[in-house]
Amino acid sequence: MMYVVANRVPVAEGWEEEFETRFRRRSGQVEHQQGFVSMEVMRPKSPDAPWIVLTRWESEEAFRNWIGSEDFKEAHRNPLPKEAFRGEGRLEQHEVLISAYREAP
Repeated sequence: MMYVVANRVPVAEGWEEEFETRFRRRSGQVEHQQGFVSMEVMRPKSPDAPWIVLTRWESEEAFRNWIGSEDFKEAHRNPLPKEAFRGEGRLEQHEVLISAYREAP
């Protein structure tokens, strides 16, 4: 069963570009982790909504292995300052129950 993690990040006004740049230059190379499926960084359309970093994993164990890895520690070694955020983020974890995709023509 697919495992999905949504990290909701309330980025403060004026810090959006730096937040985006850090993901573009990320050093953790999550895509090389065993059990990693995909990652999406989603920019909010309204100023009061959080950014969402959505990752998909083959299993919860694969996700746990990632957060315990040296690559994870390296990726989070130099965080943005507290003023870059409008409050605490929130990590949500889910198991995929149903998936639907459009078939290719």
